[in-house]
Order: sequence, then structure tokens, then C-alpha cells
Amino acid sequence: MEISLTILLIEDDEIEVMKFNRTISKLNLKHHVIEARNGEEALEVLSKKDRLPHIILLDLNMPKINGIEFLKILKNDEVLKYIPTIVLTTSSNHRDLQECYKTGIAGYIIKPLKYEDYTNKINKVLSYWSINELITA
Repeated sequence: MEISLTILLIEDDEIEVMKFNRTISKLNLKHHVIEARNGEEALEVLSKKDRLPHIILLDLNMPKINGIEFLKILKNDEVLKYIPTIVLTTSSNHRDLQECYKTGIAGYIIKPLKYEDYTNKINKVLSYWSINELITA
């Protein structure tokens, strides 16, 4: 049985945020999306540990606290480290990929240029996580 996910989307590019929300709407998915523009905003959202997201979708290239710095903070927290974090980025840099997996991500997805390909990837990722047994606060 699929569940309705609460997703923390950490993305500083407004166009990418709109594209993600349009994709959720187009696919008629009933997930709840919480938006954070950078790692600092995301940590503020996550400080309310009684209402944690089921999964986190994380961009790497952000101001203030970048994605890898955010991951290290997240994975050092005894509660937050269990939230599946999927990197959603344009970076195909092999060092970024290695560092993210070393830190403990659940997946690494490179954003495709074509909207149709993007929609297919997002649908598959969210379908997968909506059938998993997830830890909830």
C-alpha cells in the first residue's frame, strides 16, 4: 500500500522548485511538499522533530550551507540521520557522488534536461519511497 509522503525539498532555484511542484501535480500525487531554499532553512524545518519529513530531496549547489555540508550535519544527528536523503542535482562530478554515498545518502539522481525524463524519474523515486516502511516522528 502506498502512503502519502511528506517531502522536504531543499532547492535554491525557484524554477526547479516550480518544476518539482508541477510534476507532483501533473502526476496527481498526494504528497505534501515542504520547501527550503538552502541548508540553513532546512535545518530550521528539521529542528521541529515532532513533524519530520518521510524523505528529503536535496540539491548540492546551494548558498550558505551546501548539500554536502548539510548531509554531514544531518547524518551526525541521532534522530535526523534516519531520514532517507536523495540527492537531486545537476552535478555529475564523481567526487560529489562518492562523498554523498560515503556520508550516507539513499540515492543520487542527476536532473535530466528533458521535462518528460524528469517527470519519469521523480515518479519512480516517489513511488519507490511511498511503498517503503519509513521511520516517522
